[in-house]
Amino acid sequence: MIINGVTIDNTFAEAFNMRGTRVIITAQNHKWAYNGANAMTGFATSVIGCGVEAGIERELSPTETPDGRPGVTILMFAMGSAVLMKQLETRMGQCILTCPTAAAFSGIDSGYPEITRINLGKNLRFFGDGFQTSKQFGGKRYWRVPVMDGEFITEETTGMVRAVGGGNFLVLAESQPQALAACEAAIEAMRKIPNVIMPFPGGVVRSGSKVGSKYKSMFASTNDAFCPTLKGLTRTELSPGIESVMEIVIDGLTDADIRKATRAGIAAACELGAQNGIKRISAGNYGGKLGPFHFHLREIMNDESLGKKIA
Repeated sequence: MIINGVTIDNTFAEAFNMRGTRVIITAQNHKWAYNGANAMTGFATSVIGCGVEAGIERELSPTETPDGRPGVTILMFAMGSAVLMKQLETRMGQCILTCPTAAAFSGIDSGYPEITRINLGKNLRFFGDGFQTSKQFGGKRYWRVPVMDGEFITEETTGMVRAVGGGNFLVLAESQPQALAACEAAIEAMRKIPNVIMPFPGGVVRSGSKVGSKYKSMFASTNDAFCPTLKGLTRTELSPGIESVMEIVIDGLTDADIRKATRAGIAAACELGAQNGIKRISAGNYGGKLGPFHFHLREIMNDESLGKKIA
């Protein structure tokens, strides 16, 4: 398969079962909603070292939020329920409770076959030292916690669902600036797709990894087959003209969400085309032995139900 001169490898991305949740963060204006959300999703690129993978999903207008104020939604993913719940509570306490004018609400209440209610502000109320109060509206409980700028308002729980993490694709280009330009175009397109995040810095990761290492303390190490400087030293996957490879990792609330985002991202990267140094699109997998979700690139790009027709 070739799109605008870019070869789409006959391969697949391998992804894993995760648990995911969505939180709505509102504030006096978008500036402070983003301040809280950026802090809450910091140091959350990979479960390998961060415990969770998290990011801002989209911006909300006042007509879309529970309290009629500007806001953003964030998504958080972890390999297990206990880790996700602990990280959510810790990050809420350190990043949203502390953020001027910020409030937090459940972002998942329906639309999924299995939703587990987990603590959002239930335990944060104790910061109120006995002065906190609660109200119930529409079957939901909210807490009002006195703080120095007024009150911190938070919903008691939010929804947690089964989710998918680790969808990915690789952009192979003639130079580093060209690879990054293609990834930037891909991320811009993918951020229009709901229910997904790309958790790495700017949505892009340069240090793609493989399982295992020559060092016993490392269970993951550099993906040497895709490192341009190692072409003559390892069993490379790169042709002589490829001088830069970058990866986009995708987490989604469903596998269908990841498929849509993958298609949108690859299509956007391919729009730059071979004339701009974009040569191949590939993906990372572990031979299909570790993750139950396999996102076959050519199949996704041929599936017009996932998006507009691609020339």
